[in-house]
Amino acid sequence: MKKQYKSSYTGFRMLLFLLAALALGSCKKNFLDVSDKLAPELTTDKVFSDPTLTRQYYANIFSGIPNSSRMIIDDSYTAIGGLDNPWAAVSDEIKASSNNVKTIASNGYNPGNADLGRWVTLYQLIRQANVFMGKARAIPQTGISDFISEQEVERMKTVARFFRAYYHYLLFELYGPIPIMDKAVDPNGANLDFARNSADEVVKFISDELTAVAPGLDDMATRPEERTVPTKGVALAVKAKLLVYAASPLFNGGFPEALALKNTDGKLLFSPTNAGKWSVAKTALEEFLNFANGKYELFKLYTGPGGTYNPDESLYRLFMDVDGNKEVIWATPVTSWGNVSTSSAGTDRSSTPRTERAGWCGLGLTQELVDDFFMIDGLPIKESPLYNERSFSVVGDDPSGRTEPGTFKMWVNREPRFYQTVFFQDRRWPISNNKVQFQKGSGNDNSAQDNCYTGYLMHKRIARNVRNEGTYPRSQFRPAIVFRLAEFYLLYAEVCNEVNPADPKILEYLDKIRERAGIPRLSDIKPGLLGNQVQLREAIRHERRIELATEGQRYFDVRRWMIAEKPPGQGGQGGPITGMDMNSPDLTIGGYFKRTFVENRVFTKAMYLYPIPLDEIQKSKLLVQNPLW
Repeated sequence: MKKQYKSSYTGFRMLLFLLAALALGSCKKNFLDVSDKLAPELTTDKVFSDPTLTRQYYANIFSGIPNSSRMIIDDSYTAIGGLDNPWAAVSDEIKASSNNVKTIASNGYNPGNADLGRWVTLYQLIRQANVFMGKARAIPQTGISDFISEQEVERMKTVARFFRAYYHYLLFELYGPIPIMDKAVDPNGANLDFARNSADEVVKFISDELTAVAPGLDDMATRPEERTVPTKGVALAVKAKLLVYAASPLFNGGFPEALALKNTDGKLLFSPTNAGKWSVAKTALEEFLNFANGKYELFKLYTGPGGTYNPDESLYRLFMDVDGNKEVIWATPVTSWGNVSTSSAGTDRSSTPRTERAGWCGLGLTQELVDDFFMIDGLPIKESPLYNERSFSVVGDDPSGRTEPGTFKMWVNREPRFYQTVFFQDRRWPISNNKVQFQKGSGNDNSAQDNCYTGYLMHKRIARNVRNEGTYPRSQFRPAIVFRLAEFYLLYAEVCNEVNPADPKILEYLDKIRERAGIPRLSDIKPGLLGNQVQLREAIRHERRIELATEGQRYFDVRRWMIAEKPPGQGGQGGPITGMDMNSPDLTIGGYFKRTFVENRVFTKAMYLYPIPLDEIQKSKLLVQNPLW
């Protein structure tokens, strides 16, 4: 039977309120300061003598968890933009209408204006975790007053230690080698200048810390409202993903300019290629997957007599359902889905056509992403006999019923993930059942600043029960997912291929994803792939491209694989992106229905690693900038 969705969730909302209400720290003199708003008279001694203030201080350490649902990043959000999800719009997935990411994608950036960083925010939170670990203590009960037990404070310190490691991971993901800050430093002290540790040192520090904290964390969240609290599963997942990064070409000898990067004392920050790092990553993933067995599982729904698997409902409700969703490893209630009736730049409204009750129409998918989805036979469009972009469909062309006669055949007989991700010309909008159009004069065209630019809108993760009309709900609460099991199946297939391309687990784990997606298994349609490392590598990367589309991972994947300099359509992040011809009112093949240049994207080799903020470099004698910046 189909699951029933619960529209609200009290525990998540309570934590959301707590995290939104708390922002604890001191004045921002440098990247080591704590990010708080404590009254000047509140010293840390006073804070850690008060149970309420102690818990508030602790709660703010959570505030660096990335928010994958915030995809419209403009000037008002740039201070924390790198902890949101601008990454889909500055990679080859989305053309956004918001000024900030639109400009970054087309013009590039430099160390002085790189707005999507994480440096200051995360080092402030790392210091806050260090302060908490050093000063928090049990507070005995006096009378009927609140108290903090030894057990509670030790648990909070373990969680703070996890976040210290996790925030180092997030910094490493973006910048590569960074200074390790494993103790609190007085922001008013004399020594505030720190050199970068090597990539190997950073990876070892984070990995060792996660190994140490994992036994002290709960195996899993016992209640959905606790899902934002890191668990043993989360710690093992972060460790595994970190070690995949460490083994990938960007961090493992594949970036020649990085191999020459050294500190002012001559210390090299990157090491030559070490193929053995893939085996280390494989071991870590197996540790996580062994732990995950019986605890996490791919989200699947079955409907009708006998319980027929329903890929469409499964792929949609994966991101909507809170209760009982065992695919979610970690999630946060701090979200930006928004309300379709307000002026806020929420993701739901930004993915709604203007003709559907004043949507903002601002997240347009690139043709390059559209082309990468498979056909229903599981083959790429260049290989499938089902693909056709020379005509429109007629009755009988789409046995699945996912499209109707008259649809441009480019979009007919595509895989279920395509229809969960891509909203295209003449498709019917949920609830209203109106056909939506994007050509000139349609009301969703490029005559206004907020438009989809490409003739496509992002449909993935968008609530389809909200509408700015009548008694319909205007918003739909659901968490923003940080990690889900499908990604780790794909990571495992990747490391298995790098260690031994004849390993049958490669196709086994790829096929778990494809079966849930409702398409044929590779082991059935392309069994000859096994053993061919190059072709398997491409198949794995292709599957990640589709399965994780718009979730914020693509930006980092093409960089760690060192393929961002390739042509568009092959992982390249520079050069032209395309869409349908929104300047044409002519609804014919060759009119609106043709691939059309949208804009040139900028990618330079320096962009493989994000630049450290210029002002941090300028005030330091030890901190060196990333290569080519």
